[in-house]
Amino acid sequence: MKKILLLIFTTVIFLQAHGQREFDPENENRFFDRVYFGGNFGLQFGDFTVIDISPLAGYMLTPRLSVGPGITYQYLKGEAIDLFTGRLYEYDTNIFGWRVFGRYNITQQFFAYTEYESLKLDYPSLDGTELVRDWVPGYFIGGGFFQPVGGRAGLGLTLLLNLLHDDRQSPYNSELIIRAGITL
Repeated sequence: MKKILLLIFTTVIFLQAHGQREFDPENENRFFDRVYFGGNFGLQFGDFTVIDISPLAGYMLTPRLSVGPGITYQYLKGEAIDLFTGRLYEYDTNIFGWRVFGRYNITQQFFAYTEYESLKLDYPSLDGTELVRDWVPGYFIGGGFFQPVGGRAGLGLTLLLNLLHDDRQSPYNSELIIRAGITL
């Protein structure tokens, strides 16, 4: 179920906003000059229903380095085949959790990124006879490219490697995660 279910995410176009902005070093003591907001928002309806709402807040420690927390909520509904057992499942589930991230701007376009997340979700038991609901961790390292297209808007592409990937538990179908989006 998980493998087919997770393929859903590869077909959904998500709006990703992770707009770390420039701040004036002269006003570096002003807290709100260093804060920014972003996250992911995705919708898909039809045979598979996916709703993803994952806001985040960032704080710029320096003009190049930022850190912050985020939360995640995903609703999934549809049918999938469990690749471990071959059984057809109907699912209607909620995934929720939290994350913390760090981002370092190498240049205006290129950045390094790391993230730790913990998601509460359903995954197949070891014998594949039932679903287990538990917290599943993920630790991502990687980097990305951001192309400004005017003001704070731009196009972004992030490539991440999940160092804690587990084929049975992970909500991702691979240890390699690609995030693409538009920042507004």
